[in-house]
Order: sequence, then structure tokens, then C-alpha cells
Amino acid sequence: MFRKVLIANRGEIAVRLVRGLRERGIRSIAVYSDADRASLAVSLADEAAYIGPAASAESYLNTEAILAAARKHGAEAIHPGYGFLSENADFAQACQSAGIVFIGPPPQAIRQMGSKTGARRIAIKAGAPVVPGTEAALENIAQARAAAKKLGYPVLLKASAGGGGKGMRRVDREEDLEAALRDASSEALRAFKNGEMYVEKLVVEPRHIEIQVLGDQHGNMIHLGERECSIQRRHQKVMEECPAPVMQRWPDLRRKMGEAAVKVAKAAGYTNAGTIEFLVDRDGNFYFLEMNTRLQVEHPVTELVTGIDLVEWQLRIASGEKLTIRQQDVTWTGSAIECRVYAEDPDQNYLPSPGKIEHLREPSGPGIRIDSGVYEGWTVPMEYDPLLAKLCAWASTREAATQRLDRALSEYTLTGVRTNLSFFREILADKEFQAARLTTAFLDEFSRRRIPAPDNLEAEAAAALVLSVCPLPHGRASVTSATLPPVSVPPSTEPRPSGSGQTNWRTSHREASLR
Repeated sequence: MFRKVLIANRGEIAVRLVRGLRERGIRSIAVYSDADRASLAVSLADEAAYIGPAASAESYLNTEAILAAARKHGAEAIHPGYGFLSENADFAQACQSAGIVFIGPPPQAIRQMGSKTGARRIAIKAGAPVVPGTEAALENIAQARAAAKKLGYPVLLKASAGGGGKGMRRVDREEDLEAALRDASSEALRAFKNGEMYVEKLVVEPRHIEIQVLGDQHGNMIHLGERECSIQRRHQKVMEECPAPVMQRWPDLRRKMGEAAVKVAKAAGYTNAGTIEFLVDRDGNFYFLEMNTRLQVEHPVTELVTGIDLVEWQLRIASGEKLTIRQQDVTWTGSAIECRVYAEDPDQNYLPSPGKIEHLREPSGPGIRIDSGVYEGWTVPMEYDPLLAKLCAWASTREAATQRLDRALSEYTLTGVRTNLSFFREILADKEFQAARLTTAFLDEFSRRRIPAPDNLEAEAAAALVLSVCPLPHGRASVTSATLPPVSVPPSTEPRPSGSGQTNWRTSHREASLR
């Protein structure tokens, strides 16, 4: 096993990795930019290395700065986390060339599966079902028109590189195709420096189900089951759960999807942890979508349900160990749900809310896991994704996990920036969510059903005033705006800053999170 590992990332995943390394007696090196000098990961790591200005292109995406830090601090390996350089084949190759182990798949596997068209070809060769579409990048609008006409509208234009919904457009009519292709290709070029596009048939009412795979360097490959990732906005996941509720309807679906995922990963020459993503239609048919060649944001729900530590196995596999887990050894117990806590305002089109965290109390208790990268007094920077933490709840059933997660959210106190904490409580209370009627359009439909409560600045200010001078004793029930004594608050003519005030008052629950 390694003695010292550099973490080429930031935020909650860097904290997760620092803790995982320490549990195994491995020294950690956290890298940081100007914006992250006082980060939680830096304070917890054994060593820290400055890698540049706040702009990610000059720090967390700066291969030379990261490798220089690894050499200076004597790192034997680099863990890239997710995002940034985690799926960059050139970075993985640069690590190898520098004699440093890249904790992830081989560069060639990243390169092959990083191209969606290349990944489709591998999946087809492996015998996995794929969404009907083009196997090569489109060369011109004429090709796009011919392919769309053959597939039948609606179709989906997708970038060959990248992810996160960038370079993706739904097209319902031929007359909209040319403009959509131009816009999507331009967006992909800006985001990924690759404007290649392809076209797929749009799957109606799909669920986004992904399969976690784990493979060693000795030819052994297993899957750890699925995660339901259908609750997403702008093609980015917001909530995830394991197991996927749809498995109760089609009990053999996990085995079929798991076997297909293993075949695709083996065909790509894959090792370490990875995820094969599928779409499942309303009739239980599934189609290969893409592969994420890294640890996923939502990996905790799989760990909670299977009891298998994915980071530990990433380290063991990267150090050359054989998998000691056989497919028949993998079991799934209970249900786990994760919500991604962001500094953003769901009522303002998810506008990011950077700023200083004035007060923070994170929930705990049976079945609760929180992977957090922040602390009270920390300033959420504007330069990066505003993910603050991942809150997970595990219980024996999905219903019990939902109730436990709601309880944890009710205890979560975070002021100074706006968050989506209350938004999650509304989702958990939604009848469609409770009935597990989930598709990738769930959040759009939920947002149309949802009527946000209007601002009540007087009640909000009253609550803040009362709780600041008379904090509730530990263990008392939550205070709501309806139970507070009347306080006269003069009206303000100034616009309210997006980064101020209590984060979760704009909800039908009307429950104050300050306790």
C-alpha cells in the first residue's frame, strides 16, 4: 500500500479522501488554490501544497503544478477525485510518465470511454443494448438531417466529449435541427474544446440508472449494483438512491444490467472504480448511455447499502492487489438516499450563492452520513461548483430512509448563504417521489407542481432576532414563523442580497432550521 498520496481536488471529496487515507495509515497531501487556503481539506491533511490562483485553469487543472507538488512532497500516487482532471487521459498518462501512480483507470480506457461515440462502439461490440443513433461524429447538417429522419423525431443532439448536459439539445422538428446543432456544437467547443456531435433517438420517460463496477489489474471485474439518478436538473444529478425503486417491478433487471456493465468495462480494458450509465424506458428496456471513468459524486449510497468502501478498493487496486470480493459476495441491504447540498437558490433558477457561512450545524444520528467540505466561518468561493456537502440517509426500507432524511434535513442549520435544503424537504414530501414515479423529467414536472411560498421578510427577521438572543435549549422542537411573537420590522427599500439570511424559509413547511 502507498505511504503518501496527493489529492488533486478540493471540497468535500478532498475531505473524504483525506479521511479515507488516514484510516489506512497513508499520509495525505492536499493541494489548494488562493481561494482554498483556509479550506477544511487543507486543515485536515497531513501536508498541503499551493498550486496557483483561484481560477481552476491555473490551479486544479494545471497538470504541471500538480505534478510538481507531488514530486516535491514525495507522493507515490495521485487521487483525482471527480471533476477537474479525473477523466483526463493526458493527465493520467503524465502521472505514469512521472513515475506516479494514477488512482484510476489506464489512460487508454479513459480516452476510449471519454468519447461518447467511441464508447457506443465499444458497448455495441460488447453486446450491450444502446440507444439507436449515429456511431460516428456528424460531419455536416445533411448527415444530421438524414440521421434524425431515419430515427424519427424527437431526437437528442449530444456532444461526443464531456458531460453535465453541455452540448446537448432536444429537437422535436426538422426545422429546428440546424440551429440546435450549431448552438450545441458551439457550447461543446467552449466547454470541452471539442465540438463534435452525434444524434440519438430520444427515449420517452426514461429513468437514469447507473451501475457501479470495480475491476482489478488481474482481469477480475464485478458490479456493485445500481443507483437511481433520475432526479436531475440541466442533466446534472441532484438526488440519488440505492437500490433503484424500479428493481422491484423488474427483479431480474439488476442482473441483466450488471452483466452488461461488466462486459462493457472489460471490453474497454478498464480497471479501478467506474460507472456504466444506462437509460431505462417505461417498459423496462435499458440502453447504454456512457461511462464515467472515475469515482462518482453519489458513491456513498452504494457504500451504505453494500458495505463496500469504494475508496479503499480504489487504493488497493491501484497498488496492485487482487479483488477478494466475488460477484456472489455482493449483497444489498436496506435503502440509501443522497441529496447534494448546494449554495444556491432554487427559487431563483438555482442562482449560486457564494459568501460566508455564518452558522453551521450538521445533522447526525442513526443511519446518517454527511460528506462535507465546509465549516462555520468558511467563505464559499464563487470560482467553483457550489457543492457544500452530500447528506445521506440509510434505513431498512425506502420509506424509512425518506423519513430519516427528512428528519436530518430538519436539523441542518446553515446561514449566511442560500441553500437547497428546504427544496429537498419539499421533494421528499411530494407524492410522486414517495410513489417512486421517477423519470429524468421529474424535477421539471415537480417545479411546475410546486408553488414557492412568498417572501416573508418580517417573519424571517423576527425569527433571526429571537433565536439570536434566545437560542433554544438543545433537544427542543423547531420554531416556526407561526409560533414566534410579533416583532415590528420596518420595511426595507434595499434589495435583499442573495447571500444573506436564513436559507430555508421559502418553503411550504415554514420550519426554521435554526433550533
